[in-house]
Amino acid sequence: MVLFFKKELLSVTRRIGLRDVARMAGVSTATVSRTVNRPEAVSPELRARITSIIGELGWVPDAAARALVTRRSGTIGAVFPTLTHGDFARATGALQDELARRGYTLLLACSNYDSRLEYEQVGKFVERGVDGLILVGEAHHPDMAEFLARRAVPYVNTFVYSPLSHGTCVGPDNRRALYRLTNYLIDLGHRRFGIIAQSTRGNDRAAARLQGIRDALSERDLAVPRQHFAEGQWSIAEGRGLYRQLLAARPAPTAVICGNAYLAVGALLESQHAGQAVPGDVSIVGYDDIEIMREMPVPMTTVRVASDEVGRRAARHLLARLDGETASDAYECDAEIIVRNSSGPPRLA
Repeated sequence: MVLFFKKELLSVTRRIGLRDVARMAGVSTATVSRTVNRPEAVSPELRARITSIIGELGWVPDAAARALVTRRSGTIGAVFPTLTHGDFARATGALQDELARRGYTLLLACSNYDSRLEYEQVGKFVERGVDGLILVGEAHHPDMAEFLARRAVPYVNTFVYSPLSHGTCVGPDNRRALYRLTNYLIDLGHRRFGIIAQSTRGNDRAAARLQGIRDALSERDLAVPRQHFAEGQWSIAEGRGLYRQLLAARPAPTAVICGNAYLAVGALLESQHAGQAVPGDVSIVGYDDIEIMREMPVPMTTVRVASDEVGRRAARHLLARLDGETASDAYECDAEIIVRNSSGPPRLA
């Protein structure tokens, strides 16, 4: 009789409902609902049994009906500037894992560092009823904060940290990270610096990192001459071309700080093409720590951000706020200087 009931239901999947799952599992509909919406609240054995029956019957919860009852869609929207960047890709994976563990689905969009596009994407997510939002940086469209406040949509800013905005942001202090990296190079004896910066257009993190470099140099009565400054986006080819520009100026810098990993890899490749000894003739350092930086002919010194931890903590912070709990996971994550062979004292020192 039970086998017949299963086959009957499987043949008419459209009619399968919550009560059918509960009847087959021998539990209440409330228990099935908890298994779907709050799996951590159900014992592993019972959760496994109910999940198995759901799979056998092919039941799909009615998201619209569930949203009416819980006033939750079970979705979180995240807008990243790009997903090709190492930090953002790692954070996305960790963010998705943490949300899935709590029964939430992650919706993604890319803004390409365009605040207007980010604002439009956020609007579409809100139209679709997301329960909360993950954003990057603190500089958004001027209407963003008011728009989200009116609709009572909680959000958290990632990859940025400021004591003034503690509680709404999860990430590194970008200015301080590059301030420390620059001082490391100054302490090695470098006095002639070049910068291949990531464009600050629509990117407050890049602007903060650039400010950190300038603050560290200024405190030591140093500066970067105009001919030793170049700005790009995030491609290796750009890094090579911009490094050639810096080499054309004399005297050449003995240390070059790059705004991201791709620009740094391009700069190092071009230095090798030009026959320079790294770090003898020039030290080249970057920001972010993608795999290729460790595998280059000269492994690269860089700043490593715990981006997977940023993703996990951002998810926990947002879900705590949704549950009405104290969101204690907003924090300043570590930005660690990873010293490898691409940096050392200048030859003259």
